[in-house]
Amino acid sequence: MFRYSEERFYEPLLKTMKNVLAEMESKQRNTMIKNITNVRGIKCWGAHIGVKSMRRDLALIYSEVPASAAAVFTQNQVVAEPIKVSRKHIADGKAQAIVVNAGNANACTGEQGLAGAEAMAETYASELGIDKDLVLVASTGIIGEPFPTDDIVEGIKENVDKLTNKSNAGAFVANAILTTDTFAKEGFIEFDVNGYEVNLGGIAKGSGMIHPNMGTMLAFLVTDVAIEPKLLKRLVKKAVDRSFNMITVDGDTSTNDMVVVLANGMAGNEVLTKEKDPGCKVFYENLENMMIHLAKLIVSDGEGSSKFVQYQVTHAPDELTARKLVRTISDSSLVKTAMFGRDPNWGRIICAAGNAGVPFDYENVDLYLGDEETQIQVLEKGVPQDYDRHYMKKLLRESHIYVKLNLNNGRATATGWGSDLTTDYVLFNSVYTT
Repeated sequence: MFRYSEERFYEPLLKTMKNVLAEMESKQRNTMIKNITNVRGIKCWGAHIGVKSMRRDLALIYSEVPASAAAVFTQNQVVAEPIKVSRKHIADGKAQAIVVNAGNANACTGEQGLAGAEAMAETYASELGIDKDLVLVASTGIIGEPFPTDDIVEGIKENVDKLTNKSNAGAFVANAILTTDTFAKEGFIEFDVNGYEVNLGGIAKGSGMIHPNMGTMLAFLVTDVAIEPKLLKRLVKKAVDRSFNMITVDGDTSTNDMVVVLANGMAGNEVLTKEKDPGCKVFYENLENMMIHLAKLIVSDGEGSSKFVQYQVTHAPDELTARKLVRTISDSSLVKTAMFGRDPNWGRIICAAGNAGVPFDYENVDLYLGDEETQIQVLEKGVPQDYDRHYMKKLLRESHIYVKLNLNNGRATATGWGSDLTTDYVLFNSVYTT
């Protein structure tokens, strides 16, 4: 029987793909797009060290000065080893550097994995000449595989001297944290805080294992605003609840979720200490908007998805009730499959709302379905409305679908985002490791 070398069989394809990637990165270098490198004092780099076969797989982020730091971590009871290290290091509200590897989650790896996460922090700190407690560690990839500590440690040593604030480095680091993602997720904004120009940039990854309370998702935001650590922590938690905790793709919360914000104070503004400060309100608004931007990019890249669905609950008695309803509806497999099939089966939405664990009187609600421009009322105060089903199915063919539920019972509103559930998702995840 004829047998071939798998490596030789794929060699022409690999060469072609590498050439394409090199061309894309060359174009990125020549396109001056603002990113996290435009935040004062921030340097970064993204490298390929061989943990993943094709993509860059090591991300390095560094602030020239120690920064106020806040983070939100996974709520899964199974916690990856880098999460344990980062929780400990950020406890004092200070950090200066972040190191991330892709291709191996370093989860369910026991003492060997914990030693590997510690080695990442120690090596990066030593190379930078800073305290190891100022280094945060993250990993993403397959769970349960032995952690390639030696390869990653060597990769850190080889790439620290490449840290730079050049624009191409921002693109490199955004690509270096990806796994099944099909595109890098970035954002940058400038705004004024009490007369000082402030920059805020962010990168994120996520495509599958996305669920409220965060999914296999990493997000790193850096800003040069000066802010007190305890206040930053409160603002980050609030913003995460309204952004990353309002998205879902498949209902699975990962072991590695992490959202980190570093604020190094190099904008020169007077340190923000109170939420009532007008400057703090401006900063929070932009922080929340950036997180929502990154969260929506994650949903739009959902594994196998064909639809981006926005869910909104209005006139609820309080925001917590509205958020619970959005999260329950958006995570319903029956609702997701209806979105995939362009089926205006609004009963599934009402049924999901009734399972949210909050008071819900369907006889008092209005429900609307449609696309970005047109939403048709299908329920008014609990009474089904006549509508053109063929026209509705045409609206539901669009890639962006909108679901709006008016409770007519208060003034609070919540918005969330999800994808549909497709046959492609099942096929992709049935052979994830093989």
